This record gives sequence, C-alpha cells and structure tokens, in this order.
Amino acid sequence: MTTLFISDLHLDAERPQVTDLFLRFLRDDARGAAALYILGDLFEAWVGDDDPSETGAAVAQGVRELVDAGTPVHFIRGNRDFLLGDDYARRAGMTIVQDPSVVMLEGRPALILHGDLLCTADTGYMAFRAQTRDPKWQAQFLSQPLPARIAFAQHARAQSRDAQAALKNAGTMETITDVAPSTVDEYFVRYGVDLMIHGHTHRPAIHALDVGGRARRRVVLGDWYDHGSVLRVDGDRVELEGLR
Repeated sequence: MTTLFISDLHLDAERPQVTDLFLRFLRDDARGAAALYILGDLFEAWVGDDDPSETGAAVAQGVRELVDAGTPVHFIRGNRDFLLGDDYARRAGMTIVQDPSVVMLEGRPALILHGDLLCTADTGYMAFRAQTRDPKWQAQFLSQPLPARIAFAQHARAQSRDAQAALKNAGTMETITDVAPSTVDEYFVRYGVDLMIHGHTHRPAIHALDVGGRARRRVVLGDWYDHGSVLRVDGDRVELEGLR
C-alpha cells in the first residue's frame, strides 16, 4: 500500500483555494493509503488550539474523516505551527510524532523531519527556534490573550520577510536558508538510515547521495503555494507528484 507524505501547505484564510485543494486531496487521493504523514507547516501560523479559525475547523474535520475511513494521519510540527497541540490533534484524530523520527516503510527505516533542523547555517533562525521550543516560553506565550498571540505571529512573519529580503540582497539566500550538507550527513549516520524525507526548504527534489560509503536518498517535499506536492512511497517506488 502507498504511504503519502506532504508538508508546507501554509493554510490560512487568505488562500482558501489551497485549503480546498487539501480537502479534496483528503477525500480522494489519500483515501485507502496506508498512512499520511504531514511534515510540518500545515498552517501558515498557529497561535494555540483555542484559535477559532474556520480554516482550522475545516481541516480538523477533513483529517478526522480520513482517519475514520481507515487511513492514519501522523503530524510533525513545523516552524509555523510548532504550537499545534494535543487538543487540536485529538479533534483531527491525528497523531503528533517527534521531530525527527524514524518510521518503517516497506520494512526499511526512514528518517522523517520537518527540515529546519538541517538548516544550521541560518544561525539567527536556529537561535529563534531554540527559544520558541522551550516549554517555559511556550507556556508563557499561550497564557496571553488570543489577540496578543495573533499580533505576535503577524509581527514574526513580517520580521521573517525582512530577514529573507536582506539575505536576497546580500546574495546569500540560497545557501543560508537551505540545508547544510554536513548536517545532512550527520543525521544519516546518527540515525543509520538510507532514506530521509523532509520539507521546510521548498526545494522539491530527490537527491542521491553517498554518505559513509553507502548510497542514500534525501527527498525534499514541495510547498503548496502554486500547486500541491505529494510524495508517494510504495515498495521501491519513491515518487514526487504535483496536484492541481
């Protein structure tokens, strides 16, 4: 049976057509799959499970219907929705898994992760990531009123756009925001796998690598800005496909 992987949908109310595409994918393509893995950034921003957004409600219902139909859904938090919690996961019927995790595909181990952990050259982001993953920081943030959390998320998105613009002007955007090859090699060796699947960089590709004298593959999932991007793994077939 086919196992599906997606990431970086960045769903929000400003792009309803992408939410519609995802809901169709859940109703059609994903039905009957062995499992669906969502590797982070399902939402453009997530400020707490108490957010009453219509997009969040529609997605929870769509995922729940897929799970009830027999396809388990697993979720890794991304850099945009790292605050997605157990309450929302229960509503959607999906299981939150750690970033990174090793899963078995056709009897062989594969490493899955959102992908931001591999971008170690982006020191500013890595510092921000460490701060916002701290349980004390998260508890303090989630204790604030919802409007304050939404305002923080909007400010953080603006800062991210400014930082990316500065990198583009400096000509370092491609290298700083992509994975660090040495970190990729380290993760292959640390987890003892020959297949790695991640998103985050929005650079869809299947990379053939030689790490430690072994043939390895690193699959990068695409985003859902212009069209959908799905990885299908079935036996020896590992294939990236687009959806419209």
